Amino acid sequence: MSPEQQAQFRLLKTLEEHPEFSQRDLAEAVGLSLGRTNFVIHALMDKGFIKIERFLNSDNKLSKTAYILTPAGIRHRVELTQSYIKRKLYEYQALKSELEALRRDAPEEFPNTKDTQD
Repeated sequence: MSPEQQAQFRLLKTLEEHPEFSQRDLAEAVGLSLGRTNFVIHALMDKGFIKIERFLNSDNKLSKTAYILTPAGIRHRVELTQSYIKRKLYEYQALKSELEALRRDAPEEFPNTKDTQD
């Protein structure tokens, strides 16, 4: 998963749970800068994965913005999730193999070493 896909994954996941978040809230929640968050959101909108819903109050003034995942956005998030799971399982297996090899190479017990003070 590329850094761009990771950013999209984190944003789509967060937007699905919190469509009312502002860009500032999103940036803080996913650990991206505000400018990077804005860039990724616009890229997701250009691809048709999210849309913006703006809500007006009784005076016809903009009161709230929500980011809504489109059906294509939901499919994209699922694909990214599956890719993320596959990558993490691969990393887990590699780490597990490395730990097993280290355990075979390391003695069962390490000698007790005490610091001596002069």
